[in-house]
Amino acid sequence: MKHLSLYISFLLIACCCACTKDPFGGVTSNERSIEAITLGGGLVQIGPAAIDRTAAKATVKVLVQPGTDLSNVVAQIQTSYKSDISPANGTPINFSGNNNQAKFTITSEAGTTREWTVEIIPFTETLLGSYSVQALVLYGGTGPEYGGGAVINLKDKPWVWAGNNTPDKELDNTITFEFSGVTADGKTTGKVTNNAGPDGLYASFMFSNPAMDLDNVYRLIPTGESTWERDYVNNTVTFISKAGKRTTGTFLGATTIDLGNGLSKTVTDNSLDFTLSGTDDWGNIYSDLDKFVKRPRRFWIDIKKNQ
Repeated sequence: MKHLSLYISFLLIACCCACTKDPFGGVTSNERSIEAITLGGGLVQIGPAAIDRTAAKATVKVLVQPGTDLSNVVAQIQTSYKSDISPANGTPINFSGNNNQAKFTITSEAGTTREWTVEIIPFTETLLGSYSVQALVLYGGTGPEYGGGAVINLKDKPWVWAGNNTPDKELDNTITFEFSGVTADGKTTGKVTNNAGPDGLYASFMFSNPAMDLDNVYRLIPTGESTWERDYVNNTVTFISKAGKRTTGTFLGATTIDLGNGLSKTVTDNSLDFTLSGTDDWGNIYSDLDKFVKRPRRFWIDIKKNQ
C-alpha cells in the first residue's frame, strides 16, 4: 500500500506538470527594440550603448585614434525576443558618412517593423588635464536630523589637526590625469600625478584629540604617481596606489548637492566625491570627534582645471 500511494503521488505530480500551460503560449510579440550593442573590428568601445527607445536611437562611444576606420564596422546588436534585424549581425556597415550614423530595421515576431538609428560618437576623455586643489570638504556627524551633521571645510578647523602637515598643505597641490588606454571591459585608464606644489608638502591627516592617524580615511588620492580608472557604467573614478590600494569616487561638474536636513554642498568647478563609512556615536554627537573620526559620511576634493 505504501508503494502504491507513492506511485499515485508521482502520477498526480506528473499530470499537474503536464497540464501547466506556458504563460506566453499563444502570445505573439510586437517588441522591436535594440537592447544592446557590441562593436567589433578592432574598435574600442567605451561603456555600453545608450538606448533611447522613445526616439528609436542608440549611441555608442568609441575611442577614435589615428587610423580608426568607421567605414567597415561590424556590430553585434541584441534585439527584442524573437525579433530580426536588418542588416543582419556581422554585416560590415559604413558609419563614416551621415554624421557617423546608420539605419537598422527591427522586425518583431508579429511582423511589425521599426527603424532604428545607431550613431557612433567619437570618444573624448573629459578627465584629462591638470587641476589645482581648491578645498577639502567633509560632511559628517551622527544624527543629522537632530542637528548632529555638518558640512566642514577642513582648513576652517585647524585645531582639529596635529603636527605641521595640516590639510591646508594640500591647497597648492596639482592633480594631473594622463591617458594610457582602455581596459578589456571598456574603462579608460591612465596615470595620475598628485604633485605637492610649491611647499613640497602633503597633509598627514593626524587628528589631535585623541591622537590618531586618519590618513587611511582622507588620503583618497595617493601622493605622487598612481593609476586612475574611469567606469562610465557606474560613473566612478578609481585611484590605484602603487601598493594596490583602491579608492573610488565620482567626478562631478558644477552642481549643488542636497544632503537633507538643511545641509548642502556646492561644487563651483569640479570635485571628486567620495563616500566614507563610519558608525553613529550618540555619546559624542555634535563633537569634532564624531564628525571627523566616528561618523564621516562624504568627502569632496574640490578641484579646478588649469587653462
